[in-house]
Amino acid sequence: MNIFDVVHPSAPRLLPRWSAWVFLFGWMGLIFLLSNQPSLPQAPDIRVDIILKKLAHAAAYALLFLLWARALNSIPSFSSKWVLVLALGLTICYAISDEWHQTFVPGRHGQPADVLIDSAGALLAFILAGRSSILKPYH
Repeated sequence: MNIFDVVHPSAPRLLPRWSAWVFLFGWMGLIFLLSNQPSLPQAPDIRVDIILKKLAHAAAYALLFLLWARALNSIPSFSSKWVLVLALGLTICYAISDEWHQTFVPGRHGQPADVLIDSAGALLAFILAGRSSILKPYH
């Protein structure tokens, strides 16, 4: 059973392997697009706004980790252990590059704290994926 399969293991696959890469790059593109905005909507209460945005950061990068894991899992030569480790590293690298990208966007500021929050979301997904048996060979 693959990380995103919710059907019985013997059931036919609903999506081809390459679709994992499409979803991954689509999500990365959405993150880039949002980071490229000079400003984002804000909640009326600044504390609520900060909490919601930080939770969104963690959730976005937890999902990015899972999408990296799913895509890398489609490569036959990678073991499940290395898929998880590589997915975590690539997710953290993307978090760093995203914050660096924001330093070039007027009205935005790259925040090292956001890299930590993004990494925490990815790490939580890494831990949950590593403790479960949701990542099985794709092929």
